[in-house]
Amino acid sequence: MDAALIGRLVALAQRGDRRAADHLVREHDGWVRSAIYAVVGRPDLVDDIAQQVWLRVWERLDTLQNPARLRPWLYAIARRTALDMHAEHERHRSRATSLAAEAMALEDSPSQRRPPQTLSEREQREALLAAVRGLPAIYREPLALRHLQDWSYAEIAELLGISVETVETRLVRARALLRESLEGRVPC
Repeated sequence: MDAALIGRLVALAQRGDRRAADHLVREHDGWVRSAIYAVVGRPDLVDDIAQQVWLRVWERLDTLQNPARLRPWLYAIARRTALDMHAEHERHRSRATSLAAEAMALEDSPSQRRPPQTLSEREQREALLAAVRGLPAIYREPLALRHLQDWSYAEIAELLGISVETVETRLVRARALLRESLEGRVPC
């Protein structure tokens, strides 16, 4: 989408044009979701966070003065919302997890455990997602933007406010950390 069209759509959406707003959502929702995933590393949280992001976008759309900066502006909102909601979710989850762990410990016996086997495709995918979630955000964000949204190094650098060389370094480090984490568990 070219800058002129984005500018017109933003201006119309700022004046309350619902069709323009819907068009902006359709155009940008995919990469907003990837940005959210890059921050939180949890696919199960993406939908809820994305919904909150778009609510915040429409509440604050009148603060966007330069439509050419729409993507960085959206990214900043998506990132902040994802961090806030993820932290809140983790607080609730840690309380629930400790209760569930206590209940499982009471029920778990050695005879009920599965014997070790080779990992199925689903288990391999889950192991990969867990490894990605386990990456520090400074590595997970560029990795997700590059491999889920096929963003260029330059686009990632601009969005994150870092140099292209730093993007390259972080991607190399992210891949190395993934290989280490998955070694022997998932064919790389």
